[in-house]
Amino acid sequence: MPKVVLAYSGGLDTSVIIAWLKENYGYEVIAMTADLGQGEELAPLEEKAIRSGASKIYIEDLRKEFVEEYIWPTLKAGAIYEGKYLLGTSFARPLIAKKLVEIAEKEGAVAVAHGATGKGNDQVRFELGVKALAPHLKVIAPWREWDIRSREDAIDYAEARGIPVPVTKKSIYSRDRNIWHISHEGGELESPANAASYDMLMLTVPPEKAPDRPTYVEIGFEKGIPVSLNGQRMDGVSLLEKLNAIGGANGIGIVDMVENRLVGMKSRGVYETPGGTILVYAHHELELLTLDRATLHYKEQVALRYAELVYDGVWFSPLREALDAFVDSTQRTVTGTVKLKLYKGNIMPAGTTSPYSLYDEELSTFGRDEVYNQADAAGFINLFGLPLKVRALMEKKAGLR
Repeated sequence: MPKVVLAYSGGLDTSVIIAWLKENYGYEVIAMTADLGQGEELAPLEEKAIRSGASKIYIEDLRKEFVEEYIWPTLKAGAIYEGKYLLGTSFARPLIAKKLVEIAEKEGAVAVAHGATGKGNDQVRFELGVKALAPHLKVIAPWREWDIRSREDAIDYAEARGIPVPVTKKSIYSRDRNIWHISHEGGELESPANAASYDMLMLTVPPEKAPDRPTYVEIGFEKGIPVSLNGQRMDGVSLLEKLNAIGGANGIGIVDMVENRLVGMKSRGVYETPGGTILVYAHHELELLTLDRATLHYKEQVALRYAELVYDGVWFSPLREALDAFVDSTQRTVTGTVKLKLYKGNIMPAGTTSPYSLYDEELSTFGRDEVYNQADAAGFINLFGLPLKVRALMEKKAGLR
């Protein structure tokens, strides 16, 4: 019997897909779950996958690889999609695709499958990963083939076959969770006119319910990578887990946004990224101290393109790898300590230090100094403004003003 490896989350769609693949393709279905920090969600998956019809399941602990090889490069790049989205789902998909390919080759499978819909970005991300790593494998995307047209239909399909699913028609959010974030889509969020209900939050308290006293955190970086929290050196997974707890308790990292999907439509979602939001803020504060103006400004342009590449699913591309080389060069001096004040959903700087700081107090002071001749500025302004002066003189001579 031919084998197919399914990216399995234990959610509604992938639970239904196991039965559908067996009924419509006659394949033996092998489930693969990537442990990216979902926590307690993983506990029941082995039993659920087998009860749903899978012949076996791989649950792969990819947390370390996810943090070090996907999250940290994106953090160093400063990549944020459309000014708000910290790419939590986007950079997880290439890693899942990579593991799908590895298990498919190990099992001698002829195909891989995923539960992404034909309207979403994830179908692109999964399939570009497979094309880049194993172009010979067939990819099956049931949402583009079957007669199921809604999550309600999928629930009916599951109930008719006795498949255990984690949602009901009353609680129908589509969620994706990993160590970086959790996303919420569907339900009342499908109308941008509706305010999001904080009842959906799973990692973060509403800001108004956060403590009335601020919390301070101190994050140490080496070459752009977070390495310590409050003076204690930690591995990336532990540091991010701890920051998630601290940020979540202080209402940090709730984003409600309408974004432009790659496939051409707008969508609305709510993201919780407590620890990640703190790290992005801290990293930027350190770069403001350690990067020169030209490099910092050019890097901001690179960050926009990097975010698009990650969002669009072309992680395994020469351009992304080339941009990593540029980013890594900029991070050689992004070393130091950033202290932040967290208060009811807000983050405020509370002091930044670095052995590579470009801030010179004697140059910047408003008091008396012996190193800066203010008269020098006159010549600089004359030369810097010369094109403006020449144009103004021309316009006057030509009668344009």
